[in-house]
Amino acid sequence: MAMKAFVAIGDPVRLMYLAAGVLMGLVLGIIPGLGGLIGLSILLPFTFNMDAYTALAMMLGLSAVTVTSDSIPAVLFAVPGTVGSAATVLDGFPMAQKGQAGRALGAAYTASVIGGLFGALVLAISIPVLRPLVLMMGSPELFAVCVFGLSLVAGLSLGAPLKGIAAVCIGIIIALIGEDPQTSTLRWTFGTTYLYDGLPIVPFVLGLFALPEMADLAIARRMISGNASAGSRWSQLEGVRDVLRNWWLTLRCSGIGALLGAVPGIGAAIIDWIAYGHAARTEKGAAETFGKGDVRGVIASEASNNAKEGGALIPTIAFGVPGSASMALMLSAFLIHDIVPGPDLLAKRLDVTYALVWSIAIANILGAGICFLFANQLAKIALIRIGVLAPLIVGVVFVGVFQTSSTMGDLIALLVFGVIGWIMKRLDWPRPPVILGFVLGALFEGYMFISIQRYGFSWLGFPIVVLLLAGSCYTLFAPIIRKARADLTRIDGPARMRLVRPRPLISREAAMTLVTVCFFIAILASSWSWSREAKLVPQTVAVAGMLFALIHFAGRHLRLAPARGTIENVEPVAGDNSVDLLAELGAGTVLRRGAVFLLWCIGLLGLVKVIGLLPAMLVFLVAYMRFHGRERWSTTLPVAIGTIAFCYLLFHRVVAVSWPHSLLGDLFPVVRSVEMFNIL
Repeated sequence: MAMKAFVAIGDPVRLMYLAAGVLMGLVLGIIPGLGGLIGLSILLPFTFNMDAYTALAMMLGLSAVTVTSDSIPAVLFAVPGTVGSAATVLDGFPMAQKGQAGRALGAAYTASVIGGLFGALVLAISIPVLRPLVLMMGSPELFAVCVFGLSLVAGLSLGAPLKGIAAVCIGIIIALIGEDPQTSTLRWTFGTTYLYDGLPIVPFVLGLFALPEMADLAIARRMISGNASAGSRWSQLEGVRDVLRNWWLTLRCSGIGALLGAVPGIGAAIIDWIAYGHAARTEKGAAETFGKGDVRGVIASEASNNAKEGGALIPTIAFGVPGSASMALMLSAFLIHDIVPGPDLLAKRLDVTYALVWSIAIANILGAGICFLFANQLAKIALIRIGVLAPLIVGVVFVGVFQTSSTMGDLIALLVFGVIGWIMKRLDWPRPPVILGFVLGALFEGYMFISIQRYGFSWLGFPIVVLLLAGSCYTLFAPIIRKARADLTRIDGPARMRLVRPRPLISREAAMTLVTVCFFIAILASSWSWSREAKLVPQTVAVAGMLFALIHFAGRHLRLAPARGTIENVEPVAGDNSVDLLAELGAGTVLRRGAVFLLWCIGLLGLVKVIGLLPAMLVFLVAYMRFHGRERWSTTLPVAIGTIAFCYLLFHRVVAVSWPHSLLGDLFPVVRSVEMFNIL
């Protein structure tokens, strides 16, 4: 099967798509604030018409190399391209200040490719071990695996596991929209046929991730400036020799990345720091040199963050439990191409599984090679002005969303979830768990329904089910218990306790929590009259989500403290491992600029209805770049016209997208009779 997969991936057309994914990943990794999540969410709709090999190879090509090129801004500008290269800044930037940027980047590229290959090797070795384990599991065990995987969102929630689980429940509820497969009950369709088959995954994912990130970049209006020089090739070769001299450190940190990547929820924001800390503790003389320009710090960080991709695919393939937020989007691609993780991927579709292994390996080699050859050219991408970048990506997102199903409902859903995603990000509510819940929602309901229909509730006593559910409870509540004990040990005074509320009484994050509770109450009320089969999973999830949100609220805002004082609130902020570009701006400025960006997007949607998608995109690009981004006409017109020409050739002439009917087209229907101009 491994050789069959290699032959399939070696097809020239598939290699071309994989290389295209690698190039996109390198570009996204260089631009701070973007990265694998937004790249995968943008790329997802364009894989609909591809075969499974090609689609997954292209997406893995993008995902595998964003943490290769993100070392460029980390070393040159002290700004990590993604959170996965934050530790690289500590030694990479001091090396650049000493005139050793080429050496640091050479070490980063070499450590990255070795780490990526190590992660692919770990994935390949794990497949024969996982296969018999997965094949012996039935619906109850697979349901328990789903629950266990969902409980591991603590890592995706940065210290607030109950909030993460509540977010997962929101995702599951959204996944249940549409016609119930068991009873044909219409669930939350709001009288529109658009939602009969459920909410499409593409506008949901792009809304939650792509638009909020673009909004933040547009609000921040920040451009990196500096000397974008990656040094000479000879200096980069010195970095290669550094990695070879420290081969044992490279392998150790690659192992750390692969193993921790296989644990769902750990996240790129943590793995590179763990590997860096390991190197700082174990390498000779590290205490004196780390943080001051030691190449070993660069090696440790870069080897680990590339190796994690192979590790993260292990639980994704075996159990349908994403090992990272990026893998949640990969699961979306699986579902789009009718690939069911678990037994299906380890038995009937084993060739696809090995194709993933080869894709990671080839992508890492290709990505590192491109970085070595074109490092100086790639470094200049980080200097693209946001006035050009933001409208380009928004326009591409609109076209990508529409071409998947050719319905205006997708564009409306995109904006709705874009607003929700931005609010969640600003109020510190994690978004990756919502995606995880949405992707696993159908599996969660299917396994639970089959288990109850076949075994009643006796399956809750099955040994594997009991073990996994117990592990889920431990994963959820152990951090909370440890935190409560830590609070109690800090109390000095009489044992008498009282309830106190920290100031302010209700924070913005707490208000979002209460809104979430109201959402679950509304779900319970709206589903009360449904049949038992139709409301079983929605009401179970709604009750669980409401309880978790209330417990989180109580723990956050009603604290036990000594009568004569209060305990300082030390709860970590929950987020989604994204870089906050707006930390230095006031709330009023953020809201004002955010509202302006939303109005631009609504204006684009309105223009689509009036003059058609491609003409609206042209007007949007010109207007945004010239009047909002303050770009020169010499920049605005070539970029706008070139983008529209590319979209026209690709989507109209090659893909043959059925464009939305506009009011202008209704007034002049003769235009639609000419195929070349049938874009209105």
